[in-house]
Amino acid sequence: MKHLLLVAAVLISMCAFAQKPGTANEGDLEPVLSKMDQASAGFKSAQASFQWDQYQQMVNETDVQKGTVHFRRNNKGIDAAFDITSPAPKVILFTSKDGKLRIYEPRIDQVTERDVTKNKSDVEAIMSLGFGGRGHDLPRSYQVKMNGWETVDNVKTAKLELIPKDNKFRNVVSRILLWIDPERDISLKQQFFEPSGDYRLAHYTGIKLNEKIPDNAFRLKTSSKTKVVTP
Repeated sequence: MKHLLLVAAVLISMCAFAQKPGTANEGDLEPVLSKMDQASAGFKSAQASFQWDQYQQMVNETDVQKGTVHFRRNNKGIDAAFDITSPAPKVILFTSKDGKLRIYEPRIDQVTERDVTKNKSDVEAIMSLGFGGRGHDLPRSYQVKMNGWETVDNVKTAKLELIPKDNKFRNVVSRILLWIDPERDISLKQQFFEPSGDYRLAHYTGIKLNEKIPDNAFRLKTSSKTKVVTP
């Protein structure tokens, strides 16, 4: 479940940005959440390029992955597709229709498939974290703190700190930082910390909102020879 949550949490935003934190003001939190609520009502889809920096404290190394991501909201929930292009091709796909998370590795022509139906709402909440979710839904699952304002890619963002309320989740992800553009209800950066000290830092660029995404963006390009495993 740890791997699933980290993948589902997927998985997400960072790079060159201005590190000039604004003064934290708890009074700013409520209007930020309200802005997110307003923008969430019009959210239908998003697509972007991403860079993930996965830091491992024990060996003091950072692995970098790059690719593109597609999100869309439908009447069944959230669909998400992460197409990793480097250093090794990999596709991570979650479809709300069947509640399955699939990881396709083209080099070995194998799909690892996990049924997350029992945790579907949790996975969707993590998948859509910072992408079209309602601001006032956050305090239901997290202790939310406003850590001021920072400029990311020339956009003024609210830096939110989230501490999971669920003990099991907190054993996997101890803390989350979101750099949110409240006007669009999207996070330009996200950082997920593990209790071990490892973290994933992600950065989304070239974000496009509410443009039509073809259905094949949410299909794996496999063949009859592709091996499917269900651990």
